[in-house]
Amino acid sequence: MLDWYDRNHRSLPWRSPPGTAAPDPYRVWLSEVMLQQTQVASVRPYFEAWTARWPSFAALAAADDADVMAAWAGLGYYARARNLLACARVVAARGGLPDTESDLRKLPGIGDYTAAAIAAIAFGRRAVVVDANVERVVSRLFAVAEPLPGARPAIRAGTDTITPDARAGDFAQAMMDLGSMVCTARSPRCLLCPLRDDCAAYAMGTPDAFPVKAVKKAKPQRFGTLFWAERDGRVLLVRRPDKGMLGGMRALPTGPWSDSDPGAEGAPFAADWRAIGLVRHGFTHFDLACTVMVADAVDDTAQGEWWPVADLEAAGMPTLFARAITAVEGMR
Repeated sequence: MLDWYDRNHRSLPWRSPPGTAAPDPYRVWLSEVMLQQTQVASVRPYFEAWTARWPSFAALAAADDADVMAAWAGLGYYARARNLLACARVVAARGGLPDTESDLRKLPGIGDYTAAAIAAIAFGRRAVVVDANVERVVSRLFAVAEPLPGARPAIRAGTDTITPDARAGDFAQAMMDLGSMVCTARSPRCLLCPLRDDCAAYAMGTPDAFPVKAVKKAKPQRFGTLFWAERDGRVLLVRRPDKGMLGGMRALPTGPWSDSDPGAEGAPFAADWRAIGLVRHGFTHFDLACTVMVADAVDDTAQGEWWPVADLEAAGMPTLFARAITAVEGMR
């Protein structure tokens, strides 16, 4: 695997090439947090812009909360951004990132996987690193028959048996790259795989059958309303509560999210609100359909901030609200 990685590794902005100096722990930590449940292609431009603006723990620790949340907009799972800022402040105060899994897990937003990845990649410690790509590779290598998520202990145990003491970070990244480039979810390129001769799923002729996945349950459907109030080229925005969905983000005023259409409930002021469109967004545990409503008469004393419509991109709103903006623009 290490020989394969030396020849075939991906060039990524948060990595040091094999055989060079150890990577910057800040960049490893930041990339691992950004990559949680997000694809590399989506993360790359965010990472590059982020490190240009905040190149260290100290710089990020001194950042304004609202600026950080706005810079995160579009990456999703916004609790990660709040934890990122909290973690940066803890690390800056203590003078550096700890180098062991046990100490890393004590920091905000760092769970078992992230702690293992940072310990291995940033500090060269032997750690069992299992992301979605590694999970797929190892489930095929050992033909783990139990469906996910129940198979994860067996997959981790299998990964442990093949993780070397030396170059643990390179090995973890090699497995990630193998899953991304060769042992792909569909149509794996087995003839190019350095593990082919030892792969139980390949020997069975059914690599596509692994990992075995449990039958997905249908996600519940919820409904809501987004309110567009505009005056003098500015639109009313509010800051969502720090705790809860999309916490701490700038947003359009929003009614409750419920099992039935709430209509104009939760409007920022009394008015003749009228529907102009529908936007949809999928969250991890439910799907949301929101009616976009506008008011012909606007109460300019409403609580919030009046943001220039021409500069809404700078507000850093989540994707749900960006879709509402598109719906409004389509009616102009």
